[in-house]
Amino acid sequence: MASAKSAKRHLLAVILGLATAASLYGCAAWGPASDAADRPIQLGPRPYYLLDLLEEGPLRRQLESCRNGPFRPTRFSIGHRGAPLQFPEHTLASYQAAAVLGAGTLECDATFTRDRALVCRHAQCDLATTTNILSTPLADRCRVPFAASNAGQPARAECCTHDFDLEELRRLEARMDAANGSAMRPEDFASSTPAMRTDLYTTGQGIVSHVESIALFERLGVAMTPELKAPQTEMPFDGDYTAARYADQLVAEYRAAGIPPDRVRLQSFDPDVIRHWIRTTPDFGARAVWLIDPTPATFALDAASLAALYEEGFRTLAPPTPMLLALNEDGDLVASDFAERVRAAGFEIIAWTLERSGRLRDGTAEGRNRDFYLDPVLPALQNDGDVYRVIHALREQVGVQAIFSDWPAAVSFYANCMGLD
Repeated sequence: MASAKSAKRHLLAVILGLATAASLYGCAAWGPASDAADRPIQLGPRPYYLLDLLEEGPLRRQLESCRNGPFRPTRFSIGHRGAPLQFPEHTLASYQAAAVLGAGTLECDATFTRDRALVCRHAQCDLATTTNILSTPLADRCRVPFAASNAGQPARAECCTHDFDLEELRRLEARMDAANGSAMRPEDFASSTPAMRTDLYTTGQGIVSHVESIALFERLGVAMTPELKAPQTEMPFDGDYTAARYADQLVAEYRAAGIPPDRVRLQSFDPDVIRHWIRTTPDFGARAVWLIDPTPATFALDAASLAALYEEGFRTLAPPTPMLLALNEDGDLVASDFAERVRAAGFEIIAWTLERSGRLRDGTAEGRNRDFYLDPVLPALQNDGDVYRVIHALREQVGVQAIFSDWPAAVSFYANCMGLD
């Protein structure tokens, strides 16, 4: 297992870093959870930039009335991996930015290392695209070594957390998630940050363990929504680390930290993991969130299937926005048939993910007429201000309880204006 002494040193560095970051953002280090809701937040210019672009009408008039706040953190606003529109995902700086932008809930996607420590990574094998590992000696142990672009084949590399100990991963620096298919050198592979993002805040950010994220989120006073990532290696891992032990470890780390279940929403795309939590740890399992992939099978979930899930103890479903919204004959954003069925079955709904599509213009996102996160309503979106129309439709037409965002400021602004907790 990871060195306890080293882990304590790193945790102290995280907490000191939190205080420093809070000072840089113009506020004192946030206190315990009981104080967080009373502290002001700093939304920055983006919510107002979007509002200035929003078409005239009732929604704009209502939002205009809230320009001067006051604004407070809200659990309606979830920081998706922190604030990765501008900060490297799952880093101290990214989480701190999301909290300052009003996110009342933060997400650690948890996966495991070779010495069975849980770390915050979007995928078990994303190190080549989210860190500088290919520029370090650890690159020699990557599952798929770097191969340069050649004869029309894109460059490739794959490096996995389960091939390294936690202390080894601490040597890495985070990068904005990107893969340069034209790379000829290892150091260029993760150097193609999309134009809609920035590398301005990537200096000196490292990997955060799940335990450290809990301490940090507790200090920030936010709720926590960890996602148990699907293993990308054979299970049981290393002989006896089973899928069940992996799922149990996630919960155990909240219990060890004294975090009450009502501040935690466990997540998984695997319904069997949700069933495991409901059965073995019902106080946490009752609040677990089934993340839904948009597949023919999930789109086809009917009233009987949804009722069966509810009977099993499922209470919250989190589909992507394209499963929840549709366009009517007049081009208005309305609840999809799927959303209507889910709501009728009594489930709470959480939507993902806003501010991940880039600039919107004349029915396109970054010049594309298709977008995973906004189809099928993209044709009705004319500019960036229509982000507010999407948020409003998700709340008023679908009835979502919360929205994940890569830059939580606009969701936080909307929630404060509408009086949402």
